[in-house]
Amino acid sequence: MQDSKRNNGTPGRAGRPTPRRPARVATHVAAMLCAVAVAVGAGMPHAHAQSQNASTQPDVIGRWMTKDRDGVFEITRCGQELCGKLAGLRYTTEMPRDKRGEPECNLPMLNGFTPDSDSPGHWNGRVTDPDTGHVYHAKLWVSQGGDLKLRGFVGVPLFGETETWTRYTGTIGPACKLP
Repeated sequence: MQDSKRNNGTPGRAGRPTPRRPARVATHVAAMLCAVAVAVGAGMPHAHAQSQNASTQPDVIGRWMTKDRDGVFEITRCGQELCGKLAGLRYTTEMPRDKRGEPECNLPMLNGFTPDSDSPGHWNGRVTDPDTGHVYHAKLWVSQGGDLKLRGFVGVPLFGETETWTRYTGTIGPACKLP
């Protein structure tokens, strides 16, 4: 699931080389999910944020920059649930593609998030790894400091890893390209 496996200039679909480019958000989500699998084997403890009253919790809806600042997710309401798509990427040549060869621009990766009845302000759903197509459990919430926390896990949140994303207020160019 590393960039070196997919973007090393070796022939891709239809014999075209896959261009080298900086690390991308899908790889970071995939790396987080790999760490989740490692945590399952290691029995890593869960560093869970304290719950807040839902009325004082900042809203998770909006655009969020990933921890490595190479991608932006847009989280919106999808009926009674929340969902998220990859809305912006840093890349130098052509648009990165997922496992099926589809462009990653607007790729839905966060799905089916519903309110967690035990933790106000927290949402439970699924995150999809675009490199493998695997779907994992996930939880998201906004911390007291205003950052988005996304925890991907296998089975129970105890066996997972949390990423911290920051609110994004910048622009996104054509074809989801970040400046």
